[in-house]
Amino acid sequence: MPQPKRLIVGISGASGTVFGVRLLKALKPLAVETHLIMSQSAEVTLAHETGDKVADVRALADVSYSVKDIGAATASGSFPAHGMIIAPCSIRSMSAIATGATSNLLTRSADVTLKERRPLVLLVRETPLHTGHLRTMLALSEIGAVIMPPVPAFYARPETVDDIVDHTVGRALDLFDIDAGLARRWGEPRDGKPPPLRVVRRCK
Repeated sequence: MPQPKRLIVGISGASGTVFGVRLLKALKPLAVETHLIMSQSAEVTLAHETGDKVADVRALADVSYSVKDIGAATASGSFPAHGMIIAPCSIRSMSAIATGATSNLLTRSADVTLKERRPLVLLVRETPLHTGHLRTMLALSEIGAVIMPPVPAFYARPETVDDIVDHTVGRALDLFDIDAGLARRWGEPRDGKPPPLRVVRRCK
């Protein structure tokens, strides 16, 4: 019997904890086993930005770990997983992963994901970016990470913040070949209506 996909989900202390929470909710009804690691800063940010409680967020995952538990399963390459996503990813976490100087379970698990050549997606949440940030992102890209800032897609005609969050989460899950039905695709019907006819004018 085929095993469900296993995805490690990290939530760091950057603004945008709603992305991580929505990700867990989207994966809940799917055949995806989620392993959650929240940093201590993420717990603080969650309280500031949402009405969610840490215990409720942890309950969304199949397994939840303390960020201090450096000996947890996800810290080893022998623990099979399809990949890891950190949503959102702070500059501090990003920098630790880039250098390999990992000091907690969140960054250690990301480092393991890279060394095992598994997909690592980082929803880096910061702007504007200075040259140091950009160089760090380049270094991560060169060693296999996918840098995916949570940038809204306005062609999807979002009407609410939830629409923006859903589209971003849906596109992030696309990178793991998981379709949660959240992303509105370019060229696909909207609200049951066919896309407008495009007229191509050719030069004579």
